[in-house]
Amino acid sequence: MSNINLEICSFITKKWLFPWLNEGKSQSSFANIHNIDESTVRKIKSKNGYRIPVETLNKICEARNLKLSEFFQMVGV
Repeated sequence: MSNINLEICSFITKKWLFPWLNEGKSQSSFANIHNIDESTVRKIKSKNGYRIPVETLNKICEARNLKLSEFFQMVGV
């Protein structure tokens, strides 16, 4: 059985956060644009995993003009 939280956080980190940082943008600006705290970004990219609340995931999706269902299709869960 897979760890859904780890898959979600890994997707956000690899597909959205790392490219953002590679463009020279800050982790803080990622947090601001996605309506979350910077501490939440640190938790999401943690190798230990993070039990991401649906509310947080929804904020990130809203900032990216995605429905939660679209996000889950992208992640493949």
